[in-house]
Amino acid sequence: MKKILGVAGSPRKNGNTHILVKNILKGAKDNGAITEILFLKDMDIKECDGCHTCWKGNGCSKKDDMNNIYPKIIESDIIIFGTPVYWYGPTALMKAFIDRFVYFNCPENRKKIKNKSAVIAVPFEDKSMETVAPLIEFFTKCFEYLQLRFINKIIVPGVTARGEISNNKEYMEEAYSLGKGLL
Repeated sequence: MKKILGVAGSPRKNGNTHILVKNILKGAKDNGAITEILFLKDMDIKECDGCHTCWKGNGCSKKDDMNNIYPKIIESDIIIFGTPVYWYGPTALMKAFIDRFVYFNCPENRKKIKNKSAVIAVPFEDKSMETVAPLIEFFTKCFEYLQLRFINKIIVPGVTARGEISNNKEYMEEAYSLGKGLL
């Protein structure tokens, strides 16, 4: 049975990103997956300061929630990265989370993440796909470096108000179908 970890990197609980990730996970769960969602706003994730303790095969030197998240990442088969677009990139919450993937740089830890699958879920206010292009490129480069398989994405332009994505049947069905198709 596949384990899928959803990561909501928006500061808005029950906002468009959170709803989108939950709907992907619902589709996966309805098709037999074991799912879990992390809401980054509720977690204490400190910034990476480049101490490189983890590069030496040791655990992270930071004493925060990321140390409890690493095992969840390692146990997952698929990770869903959800973030709105903030200044052509991810939110600060998601960026801090991704920065802490430096833990997987050393050979001992790289094998714990290599070949896992990754999905991105990105709702954003603008309607131009040019606005989201740098964010997609960011994730593409990160996944290539980490040797993750970038298997799918859902991009939802033109959503602003908290939770308004719920009223868009097409995107809600697309997210649910994406989740079902992950197995």
